[in-house]
Amino acid sequence: MAIKAKLTTFDATMIVVSLIIGIGIFRTPAMVAAAAKTPALFYAAWALGGLISFIGALTFAEIGGRFAKPGSYYKVVAENYGSGLAFMLNWTNVVILNGAGAAGVALIGAEYLTPIVFPGGGVSGSMSVQITAVVLILGLIVINYLGIKTGAWAQNVLSVLKVGMIGVLAAAAFLSKKAPEGPAALPLDKSWLLALGAAFIYVFYAYGGYQNTINFGADVRDARRNVPRAVFFGILIVLACYLTINAAYVKVLGVPGIAGAKLVAAETARVTLGEAGKLVVSLAIFLSAMGFLNVTLMQIPRVYYSMAEDRTLPAVFQKVNPKTQTQEFGLLFLGAIILVSIFLLQKFENIVNYVMFLDTITLAIVSSSVFFLRRKARLSGEVYAGYRVPLYPVLPLVFILSMLGVAANVLRTQTREALYGAIFFAAGLPVFLVMRRFSGKNRPPMMDADRESDRT
Repeated sequence: MAIKAKLTTFDATMIVVSLIIGIGIFRTPAMVAAAAKTPALFYAAWALGGLISFIGALTFAEIGGRFAKPGSYYKVVAENYGSGLAFMLNWTNVVILNGAGAAGVALIGAEYLTPIVFPGGGVSGSMSVQITAVVLILGLIVINYLGIKTGAWAQNVLSVLKVGMIGVLAAAAFLSKKAPEGPAALPLDKSWLLALGAAFIYVFYAYGGYQNTINFGADVRDARRNVPRAVFFGILIVLACYLTINAAYVKVLGVPGIAGAKLVAAETARVTLGEAGKLVVSLAIFLSAMGFLNVTLMQIPRVYYSMAEDRTLPAVFQKVNPKTQTQEFGLLFLGAIILVSIFLLQKFENIVNYVMFLDTITLAIVSSSVFFLRRKARLSGEVYAGYRVPLYPVLPLVFILSMLGVAANVLRTQTREALYGAIFFAAGLPVFLVMRRFSGKNRPPMMDADRESDRT
């Protein structure tokens, strides 16, 4: 069953915003400050990280325009590097980042909603958080089960509200007369270059997510034009939010204060708004968590679709409800992974370290597909009138080398976590071979002509 385009440019832009702004901006600034040590390096990490992420977004905007297909984050690798590598990269992406990662976001969001839901503390702490997280996930599954447009409507509301709450917190900080106490910086115990490199690990985690917009290539109307627009406008909104809120954090707490705060947003709100600040932060984090979870439930089934089309998942993952455009089995499967992970998950910081090594390598590989796409277009004589990344090939190469540099730094500083991630990646090969054998049994590969006729 073909996927029909139902999403507007605004829908896609709000998807970009929520793919990036999860709960990272409320947690990672403390980790960035602890690594950067000084205000200059702290600002440099967020500004340079934002610039490189912007370059990455421009590169993915062209990929999204040239390769407007469902689950393109998988399929563009499968067509240019082979299905095996594509499966192994997406196996880690789907299970760790979007399975365990989504569960972690659900738990953090639930931590801030639980005191409102259970004000009297009638249910024990950890159990009440888990129950709330499960209820949130189930509610979002129901919303997305009703249809892609219903999920998009919820996404638009959540994205606008979360950006508004970040604006409220930043405004409160800038209007406050509170100034940080103590020293302006922490002792720099290593070279500034190593400190900046360590800070980049957490900065790029906070900026990540825009690349997954290309998974909606079949859902966005006039995708060749509107996916690049959505990526461009979405990343600009995020850059404005991130640079503003981090300046607000430094203004109120200073870099040492940020480094010492487990949840920097909560501490900023406490200092500037007192008790009312708890409600502001609770709502901001809850809305950010819900937005990220909702967009995860929207986009990951599209990856399943692409994998099933490539015969690396059973055909049931490719089934789309013609009325709602929902992959019902894929949605329920992903929901089950997240729900199980809620009861198995550990610390948020561990997720960052496990994810970033493979995620940056994946970003480098997927973004390099822009070279293949341009070469194929040139050889075939295709006339492409869509978006092109400027200063090609310099900007894509800068982004790719930056991602590989971050991966090398994770391997150097978080060797154990990086190796665990690499082992999980390698485990994807036998899984791929089993799935290809199982999914391809009595099921001939879909030819290009068949795919085209199925879409029409």
